[in-house]
Amino acid sequence: MRSAIYVGKVVHERLRPKRHRLSYRVFSLFLDLSEIDRFSAELRLFSRGRFNLFSFHDRDHGDRSGGAIEAHVRQLLSGGGIDTHDGPIRLLAYPRVLGYVFNPLSVYFCYDPGERLRAVLYEVSNTFGERHSYLLPVGAEDGAIEQSTSKQLHVSPFNGPHGDYRFRIRPPADDVTVGILYRDASGPLLKAHFHGERRELTDRNLARLTVTHPAMTLKVTAGIHLEALRLWLKRVPIQRRPVAPRFAATLPTKVPHE
Repeated sequence: MRSAIYVGKVVHERLRPKRHRLSYRVFSLFLDLSEIDRFSAELRLFSRGRFNLFSFHDRDHGDRSGGAIEAHVRQLLSGGGIDTHDGPIRLLAYPRVLGYVFNPLSVYFCYDPGERLRAVLYEVSNTFGERHSYLLPVGAEDGAIEQSTSKQLHVSPFNGPHGDYRFRIRPPADDVTVGILYRDASGPLLKAHFHGERRELTDRNLARLTVTHPAMTLKVTAGIHLEALRLWLKRVPIQRRPVAPRFAATLPTKVPHE
């Protein structure tokens, strides 16, 4: 089974106008979208589309329609001119924990049948209920993958509406790393990365996470608001929230996909 758990740490560092750093322990599920039904039937603590200690709901991702998320991702790949020959799509994201989840970033790794990574889809969500995806092709890189794209979605009230993201990814294996550098017109502003170690996706390991990472997804949301309060107390200026982007995804052909 390709699906797994990655247990590790998220680190955020703001570089200006006031330096600010946070670090907290998290875990993500790495889900092969073609395997979810099979292992959700085998596991007691994980379900698809219904309440459980841990669960995955298709409507938490993509266009929120509740349709199969795999079909949604393949539609974006087709619109972006990326042919994976129906290879595996694997999602790195937080699960629902006791029915609650918020994913600031979900990452889809899109492979061809020979297990060559062909594209990465970054699905960014903000606390205002808005979402935008960035689909970026992968070349013949070995090891770490570096990609960049222009920012489209307003995420933090302490960041301006413009800039670009630079991603540095070490694809999932024994460990995984997802790094992001956000730059505006004045240069680097914010760095963030997640590094996790692989664990088997079993009931035993899921049960252990309820002890080591209790109510993790709720803590993610609480942590976002707590850190916002701390930035406000440091008198970091609040930016006006712009209108959400008209299109749901940025594709490599530069043709917006509605």
